[in-house]
Amino acid sequence: MVNLVAAQRPLLHGLMKMAGVQPYTVEIEPGTVMSFWVPVETLKKPKKKGEKPEPPAKPNKPVVVLVHGFASEGIVTWQFQVGALSKTYSVYIPDLLFFGGSITDKTDRSPSFQAECLVTGLRKLGVERCTVVGFSYGGMVAFKMAEQHADLVESMVVSGSIIAMTDSISQTTLQGLGFSSSSELLLPTSVKGLKALLSVAAHKKLWFPDRLHKDFLEVMFTNRKERGELLEGLVISNKDTKVPKFPQKIHLLWGENDQIFNLELAQNMKRQLGENASFQGIPKAGHLVHLERPCVYNRCLKQILASFHANKSQK
Repeated sequence: MVNLVAAQRPLLHGLMKMAGVQPYTVEIEPGTVMSFWVPVETLKKPKKKGEKPEPPAKPNKPVVVLVHGFASEGIVTWQFQVGALSKTYSVYIPDLLFFGGSITDKTDRSPSFQAECLVTGLRKLGVERCTVVGFSYGGMVAFKMAEQHADLVESMVVSGSIIAMTDSISQTTLQGLGFSSSSELLLPTSVKGLKALLSVAAHKKLWFPDRLHKDFLEVMFTNRKERGELLEGLVISNKDTKVPKFPQKIHLLWGENDQIFNLELAQNMKRQLGENASFQGIPKAGHLVHLERPCVYNRCLKQILASFHANKSQK
């Protein structure tokens, strides 16, 4: 029987190419490769058949990097944002390690390692400065990128995420949602489990036939062992928690009905981040704010990106 989610992939890939991005694979180091969708204008076709393609050219517009969350790969997460941004910005959409075609033989499963690999990949793609937009797990990776590479990350937009997953936040969040572990929530093994994840991630109840849930589980939840290790590598002790002093402007763009990382967590994070942080809530939206209310989210995102670049040009 045809997997409906897999069958839709060529359509999504076609839409992404129409929006101006193409797939490209980067070897980060031996044993580690990352898949990206990159601006089509940075890729040159080989002049002769069979000839090795030239390395991607440097982007010619301000760069926005869209970093996905834990439940799906890059272009599935950001499918409604790419076309809205690509006329004004050079948009890069990576697949983090163990998502999409990205893989490593290294044993490090920390957000810091994801961040280092992503930074290396972006530099190999010719990116020198960028704004990173991070959602959920991708937001935690983005914070690590900003902390460790302020020369690359000039500003950030974060949705439904936190600086780091401490054991107390993890425990409180899971208890509040009625789950015993992060894996139970984020790595469902059944249609019932996927429905439970969607019910807490979305503000409005989403209805899909069980067949579609089953197909989504089959296609999107691969590399289960490694992703379980990523979840284990995510949680740090409260004793190890220290909020870095970020030099970047950071905008928190939130679904006001987010049940996973609620408004109280977002407001507390804004206070911790200090004067460089700003906050904006989007009503009638949950954790999946960029998918539930894409038009509103895109309008807010474009406004904040424009303000980042206006402030930059005034300096």
